[in-house]
Amino acid sequence: MHSSKTDQIVPGFSLLTDTSANGKARAGQLNLPRGEVPTPVFMPVGTQATIKGVLPRDIRKVVQAPIILGNTYHLNLRPGVDVVRKAGGLSDFMKWGGPVLTDSGGFQVFSLSKLRKITDEGVRFRSHLDGREIFLGPKEAVAIQDGLRSDIAMCLDVCPAANDSREEVESAVNRTTLWAQACQQAWMNSSGPTESRNLFGIVQGGRFQELRQKSASALVELNFPGYAVGGVSVGESEEEMLEQVRWTTQVLPKDKPRYVMGVGTPTQLLKMVGLGADMFDCVMPSRAARHGMAYTANGTLNLRNERFKEDFSPLDENTDSFASQEFSKAYLRHLIQAKESLAGTILTLHNLRFFVSLMEQARLHIIKGDFETWSSAWIRNYESGA
Repeated sequence: MHSSKTDQIVPGFSLLTDTSANGKARAGQLNLPRGEVPTPVFMPVGTQATIKGVLPRDIRKVVQAPIILGNTYHLNLRPGVDVVRKAGGLSDFMKWGGPVLTDSGGFQVFSLSKLRKITDEGVRFRSHLDGREIFLGPKEAVAIQDGLRSDIAMCLDVCPAANDSREEVESAVNRTTLWAQACQQAWMNSSGPTESRNLFGIVQGGRFQELRQKSASALVELNFPGYAVGGVSVGESEEEMLEQVRWTTQVLPKDKPRYVMGVGTPTQLLKMVGLGADMFDCVMPSRAARHGMAYTANGTLNLRNERFKEDFSPLDENTDSFASQEFSKAYLRHLIQAKESLAGTILTLHNLRFFVSLMEQARLHIIKGDFETWSSAWIRNYESGA
């Protein structure tokens, strides 16, 4: 793929590469109220107004993340959207200062399947904190995210399970489209459009190609400024997940950002970039860090292992942060064995920088025109090490 300027520009997003050339990987830029976001991009997950164990300052300076994700469901329950609104929005509340994407709460409703009841109006469910009944519909999801002052907000959707029947998945698709229309209307009535903030639609459809394409086509007609691929990595195989991403990106507009929600491993990210995806989030790097796991270009390291007891080499001299270069594997293993919280902090900084940096490298190779060759070699090396 060769780098070239393009006139395919919509408010908030511009492509920097010619997608008519060979290959589907794209480099672009999101222009958001709180800053510019180069794509492809990995977004660290700050579920409850924090990326666990890490200062927001270090997310900026060490991880160098251009955007983070916040969770609508959890923040609405605690501390409550009114508190965050009074603080100036989520970015100001947590002293992050940069762009924020918030999910709609739909996935949490999916994971709380035993506590919910879904109708065309929305979802009635019980709080996992205190059991009180809560209603979340399209208007409510938009109102909460408007209060959080998200740079990018997401429509409320229905996320089916991987093994749901075709009838159940089609019902989820139809309801997702219905809710997308209602979210769009609610968003237009909110303060979002006046601040150049964005509302993205979410494509569902499970493992059924026809339903994926039906969902995508219906949302494209609503002309959202961006689109997400939802309902992947919910129990299906990696091959099935990538197939669903491929089906969806084939239908979505080339000149708008494409966000694959809640995934994935380093190799999965590169494969999905190759399918034309632009944005990703996942709790995997920070969660793995809290369990003593480090990601490197040569695979993952389980630093609990005895073999690291006297290994005084840097954690990963190829990842460009002090967390990676200044601490030895032996020291980190000691912290883990001693149950010191510093271990999780250092490894979280390293893992997140590794994921963010991987997308930076992918972007450079897309612009250079050799992404397919580079990514294939990178994946081979990673998998042989793993």
